[in-house]
Amino acid sequence: MPTLPETPIDPYLWLEDIDSTRSLDWVQAQNLKTEDRLARSDSFKQIKADVLEMLDSDSNIPHVNKVGAYYYNFWMDAAHPRGLWRRTTPAEYRKAQPAWETLLDLDALNAAEGENWVWHGADYLRPDYQRCLLELSRGGADAGVTREFDLASKTWVEDGFQLPESKGGLGWIDRDNVYVFTDFGEGSMTRSGYPRIAKQWQRGTPLSAARVVYEGVPDDMYIAAMHDDTPGYERDFVSRTLAFYNNELYLRGNDGRLSKIDAPNSAEKSVHKDWLLLELREDWALDEVFVSGSLLAINFDRFMAGQRDFEVLFTPTDSTSLTGFIWTLNHLVLNVLDHVKSRLSVLTPGANGWQHSPFTGAPGMGTVYARAVDSDDSDAVWLVTTDYLTPTTLALAEIGQAPEVLKTLPAFFDSSRHVIEQQFAVSRDGTRVPYFMVSGKDLQLDGAAPTLLYGYGGFEVSLTPNYSGEVGRAWLSKGGVYVVANIRGGGEYGPRWHQAALKQNRGRAYEDFAAVARDLIARGITSPLHLGAEGGSNGGLLTGNMLTQYPELFGAIVSQVPLLDMQRYHHLLAGASWMEEYGNPDVPEEWAYIQTFSPYHLFDPAKVYPPVFFLTSTRDDRVHPGHARKLAAKMIEAGKDVTYYENIEGGHGGAADNAQAAHMSALVYRFLWEKLSASRD
Repeated sequence: MPTLPETPIDPYLWLEDIDSTRSLDWVQAQNLKTEDRLARSDSFKQIKADVLEMLDSDSNIPHVNKVGAYYYNFWMDAAHPRGLWRRTTPAEYRKAQPAWETLLDLDALNAAEGENWVWHGADYLRPDYQRCLLELSRGGADAGVTREFDLASKTWVEDGFQLPESKGGLGWIDRDNVYVFTDFGEGSMTRSGYPRIAKQWQRGTPLSAARVVYEGVPDDMYIAAMHDDTPGYERDFVSRTLAFYNNELYLRGNDGRLSKIDAPNSAEKSVHKDWLLLELREDWALDEVFVSGSLLAINFDRFMAGQRDFEVLFTPTDSTSLTGFIWTLNHLVLNVLDHVKSRLSVLTPGANGWQHSPFTGAPGMGTVYARAVDSDDSDAVWLVTTDYLTPTTLALAEIGQAPEVLKTLPAFFDSSRHVIEQQFAVSRDGTRVPYFMVSGKDLQLDGAAPTLLYGYGGFEVSLTPNYSGEVGRAWLSKGGVYVVANIRGGGEYGPRWHQAALKQNRGRAYEDFAAVARDLIARGITSPLHLGAEGGSNGGLLTGNMLTQYPELFGAIVSQVPLLDMQRYHHLLAGASWMEEYGNPDVPEEWAYIQTFSPYHLFDPAKVYPPVFFLTSTRDDRVHPGHARKLAAKMIEAGKDVTYYENIEGGHGGAADNAQAAHMSALVYRFLWEKLSASRD
């Protein structure tokens, strides 16, 4: 096997030591420079105040989950920056100002314990819903702690289930048993830093006494076990995730034996009552060929008995893809994207097969999300509708009846002066790439409009229109143009769109984004001097490649919580779990193509680059902050225009509360306006 050529010693490797004094001193010095340059202006202060006002607004929609007789919500505002976990009744929720019962005040908890807990969610125990497993994390990291909570007394359960800080979790089986998948000690985690072993843990016994349910191998991504508590359909499962979109699902019998659900590893598998649904990501040849992107249904017991008489519930076309589905008591609701526009439909199983019907009252434009209120009890769904200019609404819809709007987000900016349009750019290989553009109705096609181009392009994530008061106030209202590119690598056209930009084809995503940039320039919307690019995480890798491969197209780049060193990414935190997306740099043949999209290695000190702003978080335990630190340091030493900011908290989301989020947003928009606007105000 050929070997990689020797790589020079990385002079910035020390910045991967997250909490070392030397690293944090460097971070602090860069943060001070950024604050001094960007945060002192009146423009910054106004943007921050505007964003924080919106985030803390009492008029924001309190989205809820129905659990038993109550609606539960987690809420953050100015008085409760870390948040309140609370609940109300369905009748009370219909009111403009519901009365809420507080269950846990995280700010009070932090003060009492001297901690910086961030909410991570709750798991409720049937049938009386009096016990919960609450997960909290320090500073917003992925790793969390879990504690048992009593809803009747609103207190922690003394000697209840508790899980130390780790990536992993607990899940109820019954009142006295849980599934646990966590760090059990040396060798119990995968290379990706996630649980390799799942166990059953009985109340009153030490964690060390928990019994092994399933043990994966170090190269797996994540092992978990779960209990389906649907009344009349109680079942247990073990999930073995080998990589993104590569998983095995096992039914666990009462005797502990595992029976594999023998479907392709690439298929997403879900079991609901009598039904097994398979969402295909590759063609599957049985007696007939089921094409990638299809949704198949079969009676679960028949499938486990060896039958394969599937019914095809959805087949993609050149313009459509399945973006999601939900069950209600009697129906299955499909959410389909047609050229990145949402379309809902209702499927109903019966003696004569599945009946298809339109979703009554679904809007004809914008993005629509449907979520079951209680799939075991009713056919009601929460219906969320939004687009770039229309404030989000929350409606309650009974299948077959017109939706009833319950909550509406206030208009945080005057959108009457703006318009949304969808355009298509042509990429290097001839592929038509859609993008949405939001601009003023009086936009002059003189190439002078400050334009922000946003993208992601990975992991089959679709970017659909969503209302953002932040973008509206901080960018659109000042005369900026906002553009979202639906590039390959995403899920806008299903698995084929994602798979077109994997590994050695990664460059197609970047060619698509560059094609959108060129189209905006060719149409006279903007020019390189006034065009900026923004993205986070995988999108930070995208903008890192815009910086290093297409610098001539942009006047400013924002790269948030990014991957940038693609030679070492798989050795840093959760990086090993992404090798199915990018490839394995330790394999010479794969490093040969990976290095062509590794911004850390593509940087050339002799080249001219647009100004760049790197943002990350010290507490990001998913994408290592060393990525942003190292490329920033390398570029600063070469004398380039680099702005850097690292939030001490926030995890992969970048911020742990609304104030931090507003501060970071204001830094970004101030930077972009400073670099891209003609007035430079």
